[in-house]
Order: sequence, then structure tokens, then C-alpha cells
Amino acid sequence: MSLPSALAEIVDDFSALADSDKVTLLLEFASELPDLPESMHEEAMEPVPECQSPIFLSVDAADRSAVTLYFSAPPEAPTTRGFASILHQGLNGASAQEIAEVPADFFHDLGLAAVISPLRLRGMAGMLARIKRQVAEQSGGVSS
Repeated sequence: MSLPSALAEIVDDFSALADSDKVTLLLEFASELPDLPESMHEEAMEPVPECQSPIFLSVDAADRSAVTLYFSAPPEAPTTRGFASILHQGLNGASAQEIAEVPADFFHDLGLAAVISPLRLRGMAGMLARIKRQVAEQSGGVSS
């Protein structure tokens, strides 16, 4: 599996934990999702309808060597915020090519399936798919 080093480290952190501790770590990630810059508004961001909570994302891949990700997720949706934060911490600053090479199902390696519903995990897959599509569109078609 080809993962940027920051995302690989997150996967390793989750895989080393018991199921109950994985939920705790996911909630810690939720509290670490950065706020949107004041210049960015949800209206200009792409919604992720696969998520049960309203989440929006935007990608800036103008610099193919260091993609920037933005997420907006409500505080009352800690699971969704946790997923967004994992993707932000794991992919923000990665190259367009590195993001294109992330397997669509990498999140299974986090080991959350035993503690998070498949419907919620589908939300993380939706976020990643939109990130990859936006990166490909903005960077001239880099694809996995």
C-alpha cells in the first residue's frame, strides 16, 4: 500500500490500539481539525453527501508538490470531524501524485470497522474520492 508518510504513521497508530482506544484516538483527531481560513466559505466548498453530517471540503492543488486541504465539519459530528482531521493531517502538504496513489480503501487499515458503522466509513471514502478527484482536476489529470 502506498501512503504518504504522515498518513502511514496515522494508520500505524490506529492499528496498534485496542478497539476502545481507537474511538478515543478518533475523537482526539476530531478536536484537532483546523478551522477554515476566514477567506474561505462553505458555499465555495464541495459537500460530501456520503457523510451523515454536513461536511464540506476544498482542495488547492495549484502547487502539485504540496496540496492544501480544507475541511468544514460541525463540532457536534465528532466522527466525521475525526475522519476529516485524519485526512487533513495525513494528506495536507502531500504531492498530487502521493494523493493519487492512496488506495481508495486505505481507511480499512485503521481498524475502525469494529467500532464505527459501515455507513460512517463510507463517508470517509467519499471524502477521499472527492479529494482525489479535485487533485486530478487541478493538477492536469494525475490519477491513481
